[in-house]
Amino acid sequence: MCGPKGGDTAVGPSPVDRGRPGSKHHLLVDAGGLPLAVRVTGGNRHDVTQLLPLVEQVPPIRGRRGRPLRRPGQLVGDRAYDSDSHRRALRALGIRPRLARRRLPHGSGLGQMRWVVERSFAWLHAFKRLNVRWEYRADIHQALLTLVCCLICWRQLQRSS
Repeated sequence: MCGPKGGDTAVGPSPVDRGRPGSKHHLLVDAGGLPLAVRVTGGNRHDVTQLLPLVEQVPPIRGRRGRPLRRPGQLVGDRAYDSDSHRRALRALGIRPRLARRRLPHGSGLGQMRWVVERSFAWLHAFKRLNVRWEYRADIHQALLTLVCCLICWRQLQRSS
């Protein structure tokens, strides 16, 4: 994954760290906080650009007999994901969007569910190798992210049994 001049495409100027090069983790979790999909991009990429690629990355969900679910029934997100085009795209995929609206007063109630995602990010960044990116190549960092997500799922399965 090289950029136009041979550089890494998953690195960009961080808007919160005085323009230093950095990466951003994008995470899609279920209602309990288990990671369903994860991606790494440059630090200057907006979250909404990765919404549909994350949804398409979700593996089939096994459960009852018959055809496995391919996508979740609804998607909860904060104001950063609010756009009419993304709402239409999610509805076309059969997903009910529950996104907080921009330019409306706070208090929609979606913030009460936000802690699940924040806890999942804390689980990810508890692995110090992911907290600060030391890898030059994005594919290696993506592989480590996927491995950590597998470890998080395994730990939760161990805890529940």
